Amino acid sequence: MAISSTINKVSLSIANMDTHHYQIHELTVAQHPSENNFRFMIRLIAFSINAHEQLSFTKGMNNDDEPELWKKTLTDEIELWIDFGQLDEKRVRKACGRAKQVIIYTYHEGKASVWWQQQQDKYQRFKNLSVIQINAEDGIESLLQRSMQLQCNIQEEVMYLSDDNEAHTITFTKLT
Repeated sequence: MAISSTINKVSLSIANMDTHHYQIHELTVAQHPSENNFRFMIRLIAFSINAHEQLSFTKGMNNDDEPELWKKTLTDEIELWIDFGQLDEKRVRKACGRAKQVIIYTYHEGKASVWWQQQQDKYQRFKNLSVIQINAEDGIESLLQRSMQLQCNIQEEVMYLSDDNEAHTITFTKLT
């Protein structure tokens, strides 16, 4: 019997002083059985950074035709394509060809540094690509609950993410 995804309800209150986005997002987010809690939180962090009414989670992991997050126009064009990890050039090329803007978020600093050194020259040609390293402290996954109420404040590319019991600081490093 296959293990099904875990469904998480998230009430995410965002105050992003960098983009002037102030809103509460009520999200229902599936966590794939193979996805660990840290990676799930990275997806929520990326959503928070790019929060918009049209930004949505897709079918996600293991889907070659869709990113994990995207923002589409009313005419079904992909405005923003967001993926995670160390992607191969074929997927990046496909994303850059289909979307107006593409963001890859990396989150394991050691692995990401090696990957970026190997791929940097190849990815410089994509004018609509940004690669951003998320620097989240150990323990961020302790915020994960089946039902969450999170507060997110972003200012000068530093995020403060908290619930009623704990708070975490997340920083971002733009690689390209």
